[in-house]
Amino acid sequence: MKRIGVYTSGGDAPGMNACIRAIVRTAITRGLEVTGIEHGYAGMIAGSFLPMNLRSVSNIIQRGGTILKSSRCPEFMTREGKAKAAANLRAAGVDGVIGIGGNGTSEGAHNLWLQERLPVLICASTIDNDLYGSDYTIGFDTATNTALEAIDRLRDTAASHDRTSFVEVMGRNNGYLALYAGLAGGAEEIIIPEVPTDVPALCERLAGMRARGKTSSIVVMAEGQVSGGIFPLAEEVRKRTGLDVRVTVLGHTQRGGSPVARDRVMASRMGWAAVEAMQAGETDKLVGIINGQPHLTPLEEAYTKKKPIDQKLMDLAYILAR
Repeated sequence: MKRIGVYTSGGDAPGMNACIRAIVRTAITRGLEVTGIEHGYAGMIAGSFLPMNLRSVSNIIQRGGTILKSSRCPEFMTREGKAKAAANLRAAGVDGVIGIGGNGTSEGAHNLWLQERLPVLICASTIDNDLYGSDYTIGFDTATNTALEAIDRLRDTAASHDRTSFVEVMGRNNGYLALYAGLAGGAEEIIIPEVPTDVPALCERLAGMRARGKTSSIVVMAEGQVSGGIFPLAEEVRKRTGLDVRVTVLGHTQRGGSPVARDRVMASRMGWAAVEAMQAGETDKLVGIINGQPHLTPLEEAYTKKKPIDQKLMDLAYILAR
């Protein structure tokens, strides 16, 4: 192996640039050449490649987003799209690729390996933290802290007006972001896909807190948890309880911003581990962190297996929110 490609795909996450930096500098230190692939799988098909050296990744570890850009690429899902991508990479002298992304990125990489037998590894990166095979994914800690800052601010204004504040965070089909931000922010209620939502019980608990003298509350909900979104749920709670309810949707603010230390360190370790694994002949694997150490998981397992929520954390959140 003489040259590897590096790309980012799917939703951006704080820490992607730190991972790119680690891959490039580790590879060059180990005698490899590096080709940057812009716009993920779309860039493979378009042949949007650029040579990368040590200076290509200077002053990026603190930047959010991805210097290589990202995109969705329906064409890559076709057999012809993957064939074209592989042909372009081989024509550019790329012997294997390391991607940085989440579920969709992992599925695309797995299918590329199955069809074209181009060596590929993926560094676990998504603010949703929903990849099986890594305790934490790149961007999750930063996104959690971004959501937490918003929750703290909303608690101030909710307390000032005796209001109940509903806050929707991201998470795709997973409740990790809502659970961690809600627990850290002292939320009175946390609504996630892994736990069925009992609206009458939710209203009873919120009304009971008000009756016991708690004049304001925070409800954190994972996106897509309730049919129709957070607004219909908040309105139903208002009608049932008479509480003064306000809704805030944090949206893509959770994706941006400078990565916190934990994401920078994890991204750096994953990038380094990915280069070492690829040189050792590994392919079709997710590079994650398990019990504090780099760990390889088959890509198909990474995007198909459900990563469980720690129910004890949910129990703890309710105990502490009384």
